[in-house]
Amino acid sequence: MRGRDGQHYARRWWLCHAVPAPHHPVVPLLSSSRPRTTAFLTRLHPHAPAILIMVSALCLAALGGAVMKLLAGDLPPVLLAWFRFAIYGAILIPLAFWRGGRACLRPSRPLVQVLRGLLLAAGNTFFILGVVHVDYANAIAILYVYPFIMVWLSALMLGEPVSRPAWIGVAGGFCGVLMVMRPDPAALEIGALFILVTGATVAVQMLLNRKLGSESNPLLVSMWGAVVAALALSLALPFAWQAPTLDQMMLIGAVGALSALSNTLMIVAMARAPAGQIAPFTYFEIIAAIIIGMVMFGTLPDELSWAGMALIAISGIAVKRFPGALKLRRREKF
Repeated sequence: MRGRDGQHYARRWWLCHAVPAPHHPVVPLLSSSRPRTTAFLTRLHPHAPAILIMVSALCLAALGGAVMKLLAGDLPPVLLAWFRFAIYGAILIPLAFWRGGRACLRPSRPLVQVLRGLLLAAGNTFFILGVVHVDYANAIAILYVYPFIMVWLSALMLGEPVSRPAWIGVAGGFCGVLMVMRPDPAALEIGALFILVTGATVAVQMLLNRKLGSESNPLLVSMWGAVVAALALSLALPFAWQAPTLDQMMLIGAVGALSALSNTLMIVAMARAPAGQIAPFTYFEIIAAIIIGMVMFGTLPDELSWAGMALIAISGIAVKRFPGALKLRRREKF
């Protein structure tokens, strides 16, 4: 009997371990198309996923700016900026704690995190001061000097050598912005200086996004920026307080949500690609703003504006066609 039992046990062991079980494909809870899509984009260009993320973030930012324009005539700009960062932070704080727990209270490079938040607050403040004195078209054209500053500072702060194609792409995009906006040099005054300062703050902020995003969770970086900016703008809140209506609060909530998503995506994009590869594509925000303006405000670009939009797109594609335009040799300077 023991022999038969031993044979029976051996047969069962063989069936369980040696004979392969029939294969049943496992359907994942989340689609596996994302890594396949990322691999496909990477084959097209090493930084294509980061570029696509940045363009998506800029489109969301343009939509948020359009909603802000709807509110700007009824509420003080400083109040709008404070609400933007307050709601932005309120959205990200629970998400950040859910993902990181108490580690959110101990971010990496806290001084750099605070600096980034102060730049967010300062950039909004200087831009508000600038547009009081400068026409909006002039202000946007001046603001988009920041890709030049960002590419230059990327070599200084991050040790990323910038090649000629990257500079050509940035310059071409800036020329396209001038064609779209057509700033009037006679109208430039003291407000232009405020806008230039805003452009400098945006450039440094983008580089800090790359620095912090490569070391920390982008959600955590985005949260701390919103918290610091909201606290900084709170100092001016008593002088600009005005109770918004329910409809205005709904629009303000949409602005905060769009800001949270767009800024987080920007941090992800800057952490995945060199600044010189990202900079030419920042001009796509102008294209998104014009299209959104057509839909929301009924403004239709003229022929010169369309030509400028084409130049913006061509400049970005030109850099995309040269994957080796900027070799990443990072020598951290801070």
